[in-house]
Amino acid sequence: MRYLKPPFQFDLRELVLRARRQINDRVSGVSINLPFVSFSVAPQATEKKAAKEIVIRLADRRILNAFECCDDCIDKALGSLQEIRSFLVDKQVDLSNFTDGSLYLVIEFMLEGIRQFFTFEERLQNRRGFRLELSRHFLGTEIKEKYFAGLEMLRAHLHRCLLQVAAIAGTKIPKISDHMRYNQKWQMEAYAEPALKSGIISDSKGL
Repeated sequence: MRYLKPPFQFDLRELVLRARRQINDRVSGVSINLPFVSFSVAPQATEKKAAKEIVIRLADRRILNAFECCDDCIDKALGSLQEIRSFLVDKQVDLSNFTDGSLYLVIEFMLEGIRQFFTFEERLQNRRGFRLELSRHFLGTEIKEKYFAGLEMLRAHLHRCLLQVAAIAGTKIPKISDHMRYNQKWQMEAYAEPALKSGIISDSKGL
């Protein structure tokens, strides 16, 4: 793992509030820790099976196994993210009867992080004034650094979410090298903080 200052904040406040309303924190079982919310769950067999598949498949994806160092690395990371997004949406379809369960919620945390990263990436494209796929090898140093920082922030988010999925599956994450692993302590500066005592939600930091 490495530290790069987050170039934006994930806004997962609606998901956090939904988790607080939806999840029964009095259930005993597996402990799940997400930004600004923790709870215990007793996953169903279907959820455990899906969680194990997610752990196995995502642990093999490039974005979780290699840092970026050049334009080509950025291309490969973006392609890996698109594959992950497609796979996670398929898993949500498989879990259509468990939309109020913990695994579905963690998947939504992962997908929302990916969506917001791509929104950030689109803003970087707009700053350049031309389509990125036609100009990847002409990215300036400042833009590259924002890509590297955004991808690092997202990689940490996905890995920590995957740790929660592994807990639901009752397994460990295979394959990923030690230097690419993250501890379970969330990088809170990368997340917009939800209001704790009222329905008012403060603005998040933009790009």
